[in-house]
Amino acid sequence: MLRLGAFELHSLSDGTFGLDGGAMFGVVPKTLWSKRTTPDDRNRIPLAMRPLLVKTDGRTILIDCGVGDKMPPKLADIYALDRTRHLDHSLADIGLTADDIDVVVATHLHFDHFGGATARDGDRVVPRFRNARYLIRRGEWEDATHPHDRNRASYLPENFLPLADAGVVDFYENDGEVLAGISAWRTGGHARNHQWIKVESEGRVAAFVADLIPTTAHLDEPWIMGYDLFPMETLMYKQRFIPEAIAGEYIVFFEHDPKIAAGVIRERDGKRMIDPVAT
Repeated sequence: MLRLGAFELHSLSDGTFGLDGGAMFGVVPKTLWSKRTTPDDRNRIPLAMRPLLVKTDGRTILIDCGVGDKMPPKLADIYALDRTRHLDHSLADIGLTADDIDVVVATHLHFDHFGGATARDGDRVVPRFRNARYLIRRGEWEDATHPHDRNRASYLPENFLPLADAGVVDFYENDGEVLAGISAWRTGGHARNHQWIKVESEGRVAAFVADLIPTTAHLDEPWIMGYDLFPMETLMYKQRFIPEAIAGEYIVFFEHDPKIAAGVIRERDGKRMIDPVAT
């Protein structure tokens, strides 16, 4: 647990998975990226899924919610999905259940970030967090519900359409505060309306950066995923965000890093590094 002014932050886990290392590092040669992570015999690198739980003023807020339990076995094998320990276990570790979540905030609607928003109930798919409202940027909803051949595999309708059917979605249009002390900021890049979530209290900032900097291995600004639809947007946003995070000593949460959940980015002698922070 990390205390940030009025907020209590918990980095949770919905298990691990693997994606092709070449796709995760785009144009960066394997001879370079393999020095930072080790691929398996199918060239997949290990990745985590780390939703962030925020508690404040009697409200319990979840930022992203992992992949969930709806993935069919064939895809689970392709993605090396391992949910031996998953989100319900993480919540139980801090004395909570899915029914304690009041608000779910989405950075974007890709399956590894938002698949856990819904669950199967017999023949139906229903909201996973029965007492929660779901906050979603309208532009991201429009992209997810009108996919094209480049992004269709990431936007799975069963992960979000049942929320609209249940009437539990609250849409917002623009950057800025979505809850007291919690704001959403569009980065573009990975997806047109991908965003990071800023938690701010008493002059301190926690930054949940999602796929802008998915792991600590992506700290170098040109190290950008091949999955990013608009890589130059990613580059430009990283060039702006990382110096801001260094100057402000932001606590940055790395949603997919298998070892480091959060840390402060430092720059020493022209080199950037992560000072891990216990969460």
